[in-house]
Amino acid sequence: MLEERPEIGGAQENTEPMAGVRIDPGATYLYAAASPGFEQLELHKHGFHMSWNPRIGEMRDAEIRKRLGNLTTDGVAPLTDKDVEGMETLMGLNTKYPFLKDLLRAVYWCPPHPPEMQGSPEDVPWIQVLKEKAPEVWSESLPDMTYFDLLDEFVETEPFKVSNAAVAWYSGAAPHWEGMAIQSFAGAASLMLGGASTPRGGMHAYAHSIARCALAHGARIRTCCPVDEIIIREGRAAGVRLRDNAAWGGKTIWADKAVLSGVDVKKTFLELVGASHTDPSFRQRIKDISYKGGSIYVAHMLLADVPRYGPAFEPRGDEPASRTIYPCDSREILLQQIADVDSHKVTPNLDPDKMLWISVGAKLDDPTTCTLPGRFLESPFYFMVPAPEYHADGAEAVNKMKPEIDAAIIRAWSQVAPNVPDNLVAYWSNSPYDSEQRNTGLIAGNWYATRHCRDQWWNQRPLPELSRYRTPIDGLYLCHQTSHPGGLCLMAVPYNLMHILIDDGIAEPGDWWYPSPH
Repeated sequence: MLEERPEIGGAQENTEPMAGVRIDPGATYLYAAASPGFEQLELHKHGFHMSWNPRIGEMRDAEIRKRLGNLTTDGVAPLTDKDVEGMETLMGLNTKYPFLKDLLRAVYWCPPHPPEMQGSPEDVPWIQVLKEKAPEVWSESLPDMTYFDLLDEFVETEPFKVSNAAVAWYSGAAPHWEGMAIQSFAGAASLMLGGASTPRGGMHAYAHSIARCALAHGARIRTCCPVDEIIIREGRAAGVRLRDNAAWGGKTIWADKAVLSGVDVKKTFLELVGASHTDPSFRQRIKDISYKGGSIYVAHMLLADVPRYGPAFEPRGDEPASRTIYPCDSREILLQQIADVDSHKVTPNLDPDKMLWISVGAKLDDPTTCTLPGRFLESPFYFMVPAPEYHADGAEAVNKMKPEIDAAIIRAWSQVAPNVPDNLVAYWSNSPYDSEQRNTGLIAGNWYATRHCRDQWWNQRPLPELSRYRTPIDGLYLCHQTSHPGGLCLMAVPYNLMHILIDDGIAEPGDWWYPSPH
């Protein structure tokens, strides 16, 4: 394994901007609870442990959830019985069969079928799961629904729908995309299945447990070894050539079986593979792949006191004003923000009543992330903006607006927690452009990698002929979140790729391996 940076893990990183404070510029929560990787790789033997959210019990208490409700500009909008019961049905909690784990594995941990083999909707794995185990959820119209359509069917209050749709947008497919209702739901459900919890030591500790597992089984990991070229001989990937300043002495490494490209599909074919090895039409289709979605502006704030809810949010009581979404008044607020990001390609409205944000609150229950006495750490705090490559005012437009955006974030949060401005001790932020420069795997500063819409999903992702991780070049395979199913640190891309490597005689797994049932 060849890593350009001096440290493995990519966006699964934790950094200390000052002594005693640890923040997450990229990944923060564990979405991979349903992954076969935990069982197959036995990561608990290699240092993986969870830091479970102590509020999991409260999250399961219907009365508490109804009281806490969702935040609007008028205050707290409580949940209704239909909200609670409808979401529990979607999560498989009050259905005849518990189906959520099987559904998520069918969405994420299943290699795409060859396009020519998928003759009917019944061939789609997640449809098979719902038809067999969740007739309470399944309908013939579901494959064409948006997530808002699904929410309109199962839950009642608009703020609850907006809150769930926002989480889905930040976790996967946008809630207004047709034919992506279940995929949009799956992103949010993956977070909830893991109890909205973090690995002990942060997401970087999760990455290191995977690395230790690989090392224990004979892998070699070389850091500070950027690859400049994938060597092609007679139509086959033969190895890689390192950059001249790579730390490894030999600048050419030959492959004995295959080359697995862990960089995005555009860099793989437009930079690392020479133009003489692919035809112009293929390269143009690679260039046309959309980056839209998942480009998050991330803020982190250190306070001298716990953020307190204002009088309008009294039902939230003495809870810290963290781990919340605002304003959830209407889906029009969210849809306008999505339109600004994806269609108009401009920085969204910074008016505090229109600027929808997510306070992730990932550090709320982990005292090791802030060891400074009398201080409260809010990290991360999310606000979606356009991908740098698409912004109407240029790639660095958001960076040039940083003072304005940072001030707007503080102003918007103070709508909910009025004591925030007077207690701000330190503030850090990273734009998608910053994230892209810091982690080259985050193309467009975007954890989606490429858009999660129907024409770039499953056996269309990133292109139909690349959807099963094989490429037109023999011996070259894709292993990056630009392939199905994208990011979220799911261990899904390598799991799905394993099926193909086994079929091609590249990998010979032991008894620990089991394939997708689909």
